[in-house]
Amino acid sequence: MSDWTTFGRVDADGTVYVKTAEGERVVGSWQAGAPEEGLAHFARRFADLVTEVDLTETRLNSGAADAAHSLTTVKRLRASLAEAHVVGDIDGLTERLDKLAAAAEQKAGEARAARDAARTEAVARKTALVEEAEKLAAESTGWKSAGDRLKEILDEWKTVRGVDKKTDGELWKRFAAARDGFTRRRGAHFATLDAQRKQAQGAKDDLVREAESLAESTDWAATANRLKELMSEWKAAPRASKEAEQRLWERFRAAQDSFFSRRSEVFSARDAEQRGNLERKQALLAEAEALDVDADPRAAQAKLREIQGQWHEAGRVPREAAAGLDRRLRAVDEKVRVAMDSAWRRTEPSANPLLVQMREQVAEAEQRLARAQAAGDAKRIKEAERALASKKQFLALAEQAS
Repeated sequence: MSDWTTFGRVDADGTVYVKTAEGERVVGSWQAGAPEEGLAHFARRFADLVTEVDLTETRLNSGAADAAHSLTTVKRLRASLAEAHVVGDIDGLTERLDKLAAAAEQKAGEARAARDAARTEAVARKTALVEEAEKLAAESTGWKSAGDRLKEILDEWKTVRGVDKKTDGELWKRFAAARDGFTRRRGAHFATLDAQRKQAQGAKDDLVREAESLAESTDWAATANRLKELMSEWKAAPRASKEAEQRLWERFRAAQDSFFSRRSEVFSARDAEQRGNLERKQALLAEAEALDVDADPRAAQAKLREIQGQWHEAGRVPREAAAGLDRRLRAVDEKVRVAMDSAWRRTEPSANPLLVQMREQVAEAEQRLARAQAAGDAKRIKEAERALASKKQFLALAEQAS
């Protein structure tokens, strides 16, 4: 590009703008020379972005880079364009990054599929070994041949790679339990073993009944902790007979699945609602931060009060985002307050903007109360009534003082 004015301009006051399909936005300020030099400076920054995109694309296409890592880089670059302090063809680079993201996603998917296939094969091999070991432990009476085969299974187990830690641990627990069960069965008297199994069945039946009693609970944290404790107790308890163990386990697992499935649905709905609230508050915050406080403090204050009303109605957002959003909104509020204080000191008492502001706040509080009454929300009505009474009291005091 030789004519940077195609994608940007510099105002008389040195403000630098970039042009996009959505319109112009400020990307910086240039006071060090001619406007053409300023555009060239920000264009070089854009060229640096293009270079990074070129490198990422080359490494992705050549296979030299991990596709997932490339996808992360592409997404980072794509997200940065909305606020990048550059002058150039941002729309074109955005389209290019979108296509590159799709290509990286495809390659990453292919890599995941290959890993999943290898893992599936490894899990199948270890599962087959576990099932064979469990069958030997549960059924075999050929003690020597079964013991030799369990050793062979262990040696073969060590050659299998690629199973994730959790699954491998679960399979290993099953294998170890089978091997231990075989050893116990080989050395224990059948009558003693039967007694142990009956005792285990009674203990696990108690665990199952308690788990089933908790399946419909909505005390999410306490119940989840208790179900985890029950699972630990289940694992620590001796095994019942094969048939009883399976029957009890199915009931026990069904009770846990019922609770955790309901909890997951509730949490997912809450998280989705909070993500929507976050998007709304981010939009409100962008609108607040864009207010021209210096040009018209009163108008900025009125608009901020409107935004704050919508802010409170937007609801809760994810915990990790709440503090940052509130801090930025308080910064805008402080900026407006300082501007209003400055305007108040320059204004006659009869036109005191503080009184105007307080009257507007009373009007807003009355509107909020009306909305709460229309919604029939008792909690909101009570809160709105308290807020309105407080604002009216402060207004009356201010009017008396003036």
